[in-house]
Formats: sequence, structure tokens, C-alpha cells
Amino acid sequence: MKYPTKILCDFFFGSLVSQCLNLEMIMIFSVSKYCCLTHPFMVENLVERMVKWVKVDGFIFFRESCFHRSGDSKRKYNPTHYREPRFYTKVFKECHTRDGSGNSFELSLIGCKCISAYVKNKKNQNQICWVWKKVSSYEDKGFQRFLDNVQYKSNGILRYERVFGQGYVSTGGIETTKEFVGKLDLKPGQKVLDVGCGIGGGDFYMAENFDVEVVGIDLSINMISFALERAIGLNYSVEFEVADCTTKTYPNNTFDVIYSRDTILHIQDKPALFRSFFKWLKPGGKVLISDYCKSAGTPSPEFAEYIKQRGYDLHDVKAYGQMLRDAGFDEVIAEDRSDQFNKVLRRELNAVEKDKDEFICDFSEGDYNDIVGGWKAKLIRSSSGEQRWGLFIAKKK
Repeated sequence: MKYPTKILCDFFFGSLVSQCLNLEMIMIFSVSKYCCLTHPFMVENLVERMVKWVKVDGFIFFRESCFHRSGDSKRKYNPTHYREPRFYTKVFKECHTRDGSGNSFELSLIGCKCISAYVKNKKNQNQICWVWKKVSSYEDKGFQRFLDNVQYKSNGILRYERVFGQGYVSTGGIETTKEFVGKLDLKPGQKVLDVGCGIGGGDFYMAENFDVEVVGIDLSINMISFALERAIGLNYSVEFEVADCTTKTYPNNTFDVIYSRDTILHIQDKPALFRSFFKWLKPGGKVLISDYCKSAGTPSPEFAEYIKQRGYDLHDVKAYGQMLRDAGFDEVIAEDRSDQFNKVLRRELNAVEKDKDEFICDFSEGDYNDIVGGWKAKLIRSSSGEQRWGLFIAKKK
């Protein structure tokens, strides 16, 4: 990703601050500065100033040490404050300013990811960088805002994890992960892209058991924040990034495997995405996708309303497989796994109902009712045959 570099400023509360007051910057650049600020309000005040300094459509880039130190040498005195990445994300996301004319501005997240060199060399995910863009507050943040504020709020993610199991937010948790990953014939040193990685459970499983390098991307800031927290102390070669798979680019022939669990239902232009997958895979590489599907034909008004409310783009299993063939893939397997889906849903629902008192204690009665009601509704849609669940495996020759 290239950014304009008319003015680059690596600054702190020092001599450059006074200079910044009279400049309109295209980019503000800093490395490991905020962690030196003692109090959170100092970070908040500095962010507010930076939003004023940078031009509209200008960028703020910064890199910070989070959670714990990265170096191996011991220090008698360490003034660094190792904060969680969600703290920095929250401060920048919630910063709003106005100019002299009353126009309102905020920051839009362009990217957030682990520093790859630290992941590869130290298996350490605590070095994290962010890129933010200054925008007018009226600009639509679209789907990312929907995910983080509606479907995947932090509390909602934790509820899902309670149902699916530690580290997981997709159907079947570790059980289906083991089954599906077992079909990939992973080898040590291979590189895997997980599209819609959630909170990282599948990525940690692959890295730990097959010694592969995993890149996990997700459009939800909340998901990646949890994934980074879950990575602490695991010592796996897994890096995470907030990214939109429909606009993200990788060099051709980068990955041995592309893996995606119950995510691509959100993508409207699946053929374009599958063509990108094909380019990103090495010759001989595989793609494995599980996803929500629908039965062939016109959905009922009730199911159509559900699809619309969720913003899903669903296809029948056969049509889904054909889209992979049209993208250039060979040896396409398109399986209807709806029976398995129903069994998993019933098992998950039974576990939640059995654990009712503890679930309500940890969350709330409203949360319990939401989960139970949601699972029962899924069972009705799936048992009727309208909502289907597909497993798709394909190869690039």
C-alpha cells in the first residue's frame, strides 16, 4: 500500500509539536511513542491534536508494542506502558473533532496488522501497526461499522465463543476444524491465508499441529482485537490483520492454502473474490470453504427477509461449486453438509440450555434468550430445507 509522503513526522511531546500547529500534514508517522505516555488521557489528547493537524484524506500511521515487551534483554527500569491494541483502536476510532466552520471529522481505519518480521522471527504478535485516514464524519463506514456495532459487538463475540468453544466463532468449533483441516494435507512451512479468521482458533490449531505459517484477515476490528489477545504466549507463526478481502491484494502464487469458514456469505461478488483466490494460490494449492447456502429456487418471504436483514448473498450448493470452477479451479468438491449442520446446532443448543444458569451469570438473561432463540430459528430454517450448509474444496493445477 502506498501513501503520499509530502510530510512525514515522527514526533512526541517535543520540539516538533509547536511546528505541527502551523502545518497541514498529509501523513503523521510515529513508532513506539504512545506506550511512553503515562496516562490514557495523554494518548487521547495527543490523538485529538493529530486529527486537527492532518489534512482531510491524510493519514496517521503508528506502530506500538502491546501486551508485553518484545526484547530479550532485562532492564532495571522500564517506563513503557504495554497497552492492549483494543485501547489504541478505541481511542482513535472514537476521536471526533470540528474545524472553525463547524465541520466534523473522524478517523477511518485503513489497516491494522501484526508486524510480519516479529511473527516470522520471534513468533510474537505484540508489535502492531495501524493506518488511519481522516474523513468527514458524514462519510459512510458501511459494512465494517455494521459488523462491529451490530453483528459482532464484543459481547456478541464472547457469546459466540461460549457456544462454539474457546477461540472459535464458526459452526462446530474445534470438531469441524479438525475434520476440515484434515482434508488439506498441510505440510510444515506452508503458508495459509484464513479469510474471515474470527478470533483465531482455527489459525492457532493449524500453526500448532502442522507447523504452517498463517495469515488471518477479518474486516471486523473487534474480531482481530480478540485474536491478538488470544495469541499472547502461544509462540505460533500466526499474524492477524484487519482487512477487506474484496480490496486486499497479494502477489500471485503466495499461498499454499486459502481457508474460510462461514464468512463468504457476506460477500456480494463471489466470482471476483474466487478469481483473486485463484491468483493468490500457488500451483497445486487448495481452497477450502464452508459457508451458508440456500436451496435452489426462490426463498420464502420469511427467509428472504432474514437474508436481507443480515446482508447475506446466498447460493445453492451446486451454483456455489460452479462459481469456483468458473474462476479456474479444478477438482471441485461441493458437498451439502446440512445434516451435519443440524446435528451440530442441536448439540450446541443443548449445551447452552444445560448451562443456562452459568450462562446467565456470565452474560445476562437477555443474552441467553438471544442465543437460544437464534439457534432455534436456525434449526427451523435448516430443518425446512431452506437454509443449507456447504463444504467446498478445490485445487489450482
